[in-house]
Amino acid sequence: MNRFDEEEQNILDSFEKGEWQSVKDEGRVKTLQSYAKATMAENQQVTLNLSSLDLGAIKAIALKKGISHENLISNILHDYVVSSSSNQL
Repeated sequence: MNRFDEEEQNILDSFEKGEWQSVKDEGRVKTLQSYAKATMAENQQVTLNLSSLDLGAIKAIALKKGISHENLISNILHDYVVSSSSNQL
């Protein structure tokens, strides 16, 4: 019995074929690590009141990036928290 689903097996096969490359940029590594940690953290719902102009601008930016406006807002807040935390150390 295979312990991986199809997507996981494809990733493992790709890795075993040597198709993955190590990231050498330490800043990029830290950014990706923070994204991974945030992904694994338990999500909680928050309600925000935004001006229609701000929300419209956020939706336009999200559309250009190919993500939902909710994900963009979450990413913006996460980046702010990470940068604020590292500045306080």
